[in-house]
Amino acid sequence: MSEVPGAHHGTTHGTAHANGGSHGNGSGHEASPYVELERAAWAQLAGTAETVLTPEEVVSLRGLGDQLDLREIEQVYLPLSRLLSLYVAANSRLHREQEEFLHRVTPPRTPFVVGLAGSVAVGKSTTARVLQQMLAHWPEHPNVALVTTDGFLLPNAELERRGILHRKGFPESYDRKALLKFVIDIKSGRDEVEAPIYSHLVYDVVPGDRVVVKRPDIVIIEGLNVLQPARVRDDGRTGLAVSDFFDFSVYVDAALADIKRWYVDRFLRLRETAFRDPASYFRKYASLSHDEAVDQATRIWDSINEPNLVQNVAPTRSRANLVLRKDADHSVKYVRLRKL
Repeated sequence: MSEVPGAHHGTTHGTAHANGGSHGNGSGHEASPYVELERAAWAQLAGTAETVLTPEEVVSLRGLGDQLDLREIEQVYLPLSRLLSLYVAANSRLHREQEEFLHRVTPPRTPFVVGLAGSVAVGKSTTARVLQQMLAHWPEHPNVALVTTDGFLLPNAELERRGILHRKGFPESYDRKALLKFVIDIKSGRDEVEAPIYSHLVYDVVPGDRVVVKRPDIVIIEGLNVLQPARVRDDGRTGLAVSDFFDFSVYVDAALADIKRWYVDRFLRLRETAFRDPASYFRKYASLSHDEAVDQATRIWDSINEPNLVQNVAPTRSRANLVLRKDADHSVKYVRLRKL
């Protein structure tokens, strides 16, 4: 889907192999809580599984500026969907065994929740859509829901009232209580849970519009700040965080310079497409010249996205179970997985 270039377009950054890990096959000399696999080694983990997506479906899942193709699906996302399916199966077994231990009649297990973080420009939304489609093809869990946290942004009118419309995408711009309640309801096993809907065309939450999640096997929660730890309250106590209820988490990463370039490129593409819609909040950018558009995108990046990155987004990368590190051409270069 087309994303607007507003303040909620955060980014990720950092050098390769951050937070330790032996690069290659995970058998380096230095001990590490991570296993890092080059793309070729990771691709072999797909085993005999075959991709279920057609070239046409891949095109429909591809985000603006992404270079997604069947090769990327087979070498990166097929092994990842297989790994996640193993986690779901293990989680289900543990659920049954815990209920037996407690001498309880085993109720239906709660949905397996996957948190997915990273910059919009880095291809996070595409990763979420691909995983949703691929996980739904495994017979053990055909009902896979995808919810983005954009719907939990405070309405523009409220952001303006608080004087933080220019900080859209920063943690304080979200209705964090509503988002936390949504995730708690999911993990409580409620039959139906609703989430608000955000329109990137009008750059605001759509009043009254809701997405209904009904008894899913897996829920993917995609958002810029979903891996943030709990805040410390004024009284010194620590509350709950959305990430406390994740069963697995993924962070899509890339070099800062690459994401900045992708962001500017996306802005230029939107200037020729979505910005020209009369209903677009960013219609004013459609008339910019090429150089003016580059300057505007760069200003947004430097004044909003990068500060959000440094303060809020990048620090959460080490909290993910798995990191997909992209190369300059948008392809995944290596995968880092936290050991069990």
